[in-house]
Amino acid sequence: MRRQAKFRPLLTAVFFLILCGLTYGRFISDQPDLVSDGVVRESKVPHFLRLHAAEETCEQTYGFLPCTSTGLGNLFLILVYGYLMFLAATYLSTGSELLLEILGPGIVGGLFLPILGALPDAMLILVSGLSGSVETAQSQVSVGMGLLAGSTVMLITVIWGTCIIVGKCDIENDLAIDSRDTKGLSLTGSGITTDVWTSYAGIIMAISVIPFVIVQLPQILHSDSGRHLSVLIALIVSVTSLISYCLYQVFQPVVQRRRLAFVKHKHVISGILRQLKMRSLGRLSTDDGKPNEEVLTKLFKAIDENDDGFLSQAELRALIVGIQFNEINMDEDDALAKVIKDFDTSLDSQVDLNEFVAGIGKWLEEAKGARGGSNQAGSMKYIDDYHKQTKREHELLGEQSDEIVEGVENPRSTSIKAGLLLLLGTLIAAAFADPLVDAVDNFSAATSIPTFFISFIALPLATNSSEAVSAIIFASRKKIRSASLTFSELYGAVTMNNALCLSVFLGLVYVRGLTWDFSSEVLVILIVCIVMGVFASVRTTFPLWTAILAFLLYPFSLALVYVLDYVFGWS
Repeated sequence: MRRQAKFRPLLTAVFFLILCGLTYGRFISDQPDLVSDGVVRESKVPHFLRLHAAEETCEQTYGFLPCTSTGLGNLFLILVYGYLMFLAATYLSTGSELLLEILGPGIVGGLFLPILGALPDAMLILVSGLSGSVETAQSQVSVGMGLLAGSTVMLITVIWGTCIIVGKCDIENDLAIDSRDTKGLSLTGSGITTDVWTSYAGIIMAISVIPFVIVQLPQILHSDSGRHLSVLIALIVSVTSLISYCLYQVFQPVVQRRRLAFVKHKHVISGILRQLKMRSLGRLSTDDGKPNEEVLTKLFKAIDENDDGFLSQAELRALIVGIQFNEINMDEDDALAKVIKDFDTSLDSQVDLNEFVAGIGKWLEEAKGARGGSNQAGSMKYIDDYHKQTKREHELLGEQSDEIVEGVENPRSTSIKAGLLLLLGTLIAAAFADPLVDAVDNFSAATSIPTFFISFIALPLATNSSEAVSAIIFASRKKIRSASLTFSELYGAVTMNNALCLSVFLGLVYVRGLTWDFSSEVLVILIVCIVMGVFASVRTTFPLWTAILAFLLYPFSLALVYVLDYVFGWS
């Protein structure tokens, strides 16, 4: 298997050359001085398969890549070049994962990997607007817009819904239970749950559409004078969004660890309060909400085993040992440090009675303030409610212990392999992006099918297939953690499309003086991103019925563009 993987790029190149040799095209231009033998030879391609010629002449790309002037030939080239772009995306993805194993998250995971993931799309968008004259670029730039819209819609409709189906678990108390899938295709009782960071990723995705709104303002206001300026402003906002998103990705793990540490602190509070509640012979607080000093004094003396009037670290540790912190990954030293920090106001590393009563009183007030359950006067049920709320909050934050990467056996060879894969993927994407755009444009001319629909449907399958398959496989693990990572990846890919790819697109439009005339396409992107972003922001559990809604958004997007462009004449 390793030997096959080693020679896979070479085999791919040989396979590509063989297929290209079979392409039905015009390799020799018609010259008037050619000698004819007087025999008219019919094409071997059946008449019902021959489509109208895209153009009168055919020019080979790079001087050796095959060309064709028929619709059938260009369809073949789209499949070949699309497969090569799929390989480029696969090599980039594999190389990125290897690099992440060595260097870990942060700069690599937050900055390089999202950019590398969007590189094939960015390449295609770039070459679509650089080709030939301004008129040619204006014609081909719709390929880039179709790819941008198609990638966005496919990722958060078809792939999003598929991940819901393959990752579904039983839902109880509005929370998916890891690895338990007994309710079948229940539309409300089965689904997935993601952590709060995934919700933030969805919100960021929705916010990332702001540059689309800015560049569309002149059309909304029916103004022609401000179109060039609006493109420039949208470009600046888009580049700023790209930088901000990368910085967020770099520093988000640090913020996540701090939030997790805070929730672990709340776990210690709720655990000790529940323990004291069970051990006490009365309520921990009085009817007016103040600490019950009589009950707390008895508890203090029960914990103070040597009767010296102080709770030492050893005595507090004995209290903590009796608490089951099964829900969280926390050691006793960490829990002890949190208790000492809250109680020991005199900083003498021990807790006296007054400090104990004051500390418990502060904790009770915090539990009351976060109460989500019983509101009965004198009831201590709010302690249990506080514990349940804290447990759910921890589950939705996501534990990071499973992200720790084991040491790589041979980091040097792995680094070289990662670098070669990234280089190979980049070279393939750069080399075949332009021929793919030309093939799409020529196929459109030969078949009268708008380039937008070809690039909207076909090209995302090439540039996002590896990412989609990876997301679906990861979602099938049926855990909150894997679902969170899967949907964060999908939201992040769309955000990078709206930041990096749109920046490239707007830069081309501004520099080359192209016309921005993509109102229907922009509307589709806005609708899908906002709908799915609002979904992600208002809930963390997604029942199976949400997958149906996501699937319906895909044909709706295609139909909307067609109606707006070809019925109402928006473009």
